Amino acid sequence: MKPFIVCEHADFGYENQDAVVDLSITIDPGDYLCIVGANGSGKSTLIKGLLGLLAPTAGTLIVAEELRRGGIGYLPQQTAAQRDFPATVSEVVLSGTLSRRGNRPFYSQEERRLARQSMERLGITELKKQCYRELSGGQQQRVLIARALCATEQMLILDEPITGLDPSAIQEFYRLIRKLNQRDGITIVMVSHDIRSIIGQANKILHMQQRALFFGPAADYAQSAAGKAFLES
Repeated sequence: MKPFIVCEHADFGYENQDAVVDLSITIDPGDYLCIVGANGSGKSTLIKGLLGLLAPTAGTLIVAEELRRGGIGYLPQQTAAQRDFPATVSEVVLSGTLSRRGNRPFYSQEERRLARQSMERLGITELKKQCYRELSGGQQQRVLIARALCATEQMLILDEPITGLDPSAIQEFYRLIRKLNQRDGITIVMVSHDIRSIIGQANKILHMQQRALFFGPAADYAQSAAGKAFLES
């Protein structure tokens, strides 16, 4: 099976200032990759590169054709304004089909069916008429994942998705993502600071400090020099 994404000695950055340098990684179908590192280590810049928002300034980035055709669902960090968004759950989820709609003024029956299916998968059908901003943090994350799944069945990229969630909601979130990965075969790429929890979830870890300090199986990370230093900090 061909990899979804291959970076070979890739640099990413802005205005002659590279935030990611000489990165070589492979993301395969079915992977659950967690990206860790200190603030300013290049994690967000790399995510923009993987999403196609930044071209590499050096090296190569190869993205599988099925991902280039809208195969990536993205869950960015939520701002306070986004958490206060005045729309119903159904409207938020349905907006995930916008890339499919093109220039048509109305959603198709197929797009509405897809939104219903995503809400059922995430267990939020009973919330469909509620206002998004009235939901708990955990419920909002389920809505946003359902929205992302309207765009793809291939890969989800999640940027610090547990920020602002209480401990029980965090554990429920991890169970949900693990189920999507293992049951549905959706490839997961997650930026997280919660490395102690994520080691038991992910199958690959990328530890960044502009360069890759570690890239490999999660089972090997705790024994690596980068892993020991990060986990003890």
